[in-house]
Amino acid sequence: MQKILPIKFVALLRRLLLFCLLANALLAAVAHAQTAEPAMVAIANPATSEETIPRASLRAIFGMRLQNWPTDTLVKVFVLRDDAPEHATFSKTVLQVFPQQLRMAWDRQVFSGQGRYPEQVASTQEMLSRVASTPGAIGYVKASEVNPNVRVLKVR
Repeated sequence: MQKILPIKFVALLRRLLLFCLLANALLAAVAHAQTAEPAMVAIANPATSEETIPRASLRAIFGMRLQNWPTDTLVKVFVLRDDAPEHATFSKTVLQVFPQQLRMAWDRQVFSGQGRYPEQVASTQEMLSRVASTPGAIGYVKASEVNPNVRVLKVR
């Protein structure tokens, strides 16, 4: 004769199993967050008067559709090469567009004669140097690589 487990015991086992599954999911999320892509920030020349910038304006600048800062200073855009991991991370997390969308926007503007490509730099060190020394410049780097020679733009 089989003993039937009391209903309370079965309910307790189910709760314990659910707790274990949730704890496992939480641990996996924490592990993923620790190995996630580094935080990227938009940087500008320190003489730029902007401290915050709407995401839509930042997209327009990096899409080469907005050529002037609000003070009428010409914007000079610096980017890393298309296959640089930082370029993809900045595009996806900060601009919230795919890098291919940026490339298509640049190509469309250049081929139609209405725009130009952003200036490409070889490294984040060159990005920092060029943005710091070029009036009206904007670019991006990992948050951990920012130095006092550039201004970090807060995206809203």
